[in-house]
Amino acid sequence: MGGGLNNRAGRPRPLIGVSTSEVRLGSRVEPTPQGEPPQREMALGLPYLKAIEAAGGLPVVLPPMQLDAVEPLLDRLSGICLSGGPDLDPSSYGARAHPELGPIEKELDDFELAMAAAADKRGIPLLAICRGAQALNIARGGTLEQHLPDRVDSLDHRQQEPGTHTTHAVRITPDSKLARVMGERRIQVNSFHHQAVDKLGHGLVAVAWAPDEVVEGVEDPERDFLLGVQWHAETLTELPEEDALFTGLVEAAIRYEAAEAEAKKVTA
Repeated sequence: MGGGLNNRAGRPRPLIGVSTSEVRLGSRVEPTPQGEPPQREMALGLPYLKAIEAAGGLPVVLPPMQLDAVEPLLDRLSGICLSGGPDLDPSSYGARAHPELGPIEKELDDFELAMAAAADKRGIPLLAICRGAQALNIARGGTLEQHLPDRVDSLDHRQQEPGTHTTHAVRITPDSKLARVMGERRIQVNSFHHQAVDKLGHGLVAVAWAPDEVVEGVEDPERDFLLGVQWHAETLTELPEEDALFTGLVEAAIRYEAAEAEAKKVTA
């Protein structure tokens, strides 16, 4: 576990895996002159990686692989960030597809859900963002609300402004881990989703809500660091409370590494 480079404190920087959950088809890729021919490829926003690096971690992108790669992969990681992306296949939580369901990638979903469940079982620190928070909830046996505009008086959760802009408030339970990590009880966030947590997964509690009562934050109060937020914190790290989410993940990864090293000494 851990990275070979040191952070400012002189300690090895923990290796943080970041999931990729957006697929671009070759027909939608703009080729560059003398470049490779268009092909199916993965996409991941750089802000995730920059936020983790700035917080003192070493980010590594996790492409979808065969399920037997999950455990060997987790052997090398000290933290996980589940990134945003497209809708999850509703069959993964026993539901039929809503007419407004977007494009899905079932094989990709299967890998990400397996990785989330296995990391969760090991107690690996986990920060889940937007789709990632939904995937975490599903991995714990929860379900999703498939199309928020079906709600009466729902906010517009698909903003047109850039991700660096905030568009609605979120209130956070004062005594929650999320509030302690962020140092705030009421924040302003961005919003790029049309689905959200419905039935909570086992052991998860809702700790943050939008003004229309859509769940915006979940956590496991029994875990050192297992948080899910519905907004895109990675594009808001100029705000100290958002940056604190990534610092919290890295610090939890360092604690996880130390605990794992101590456990190996005991069993040696």
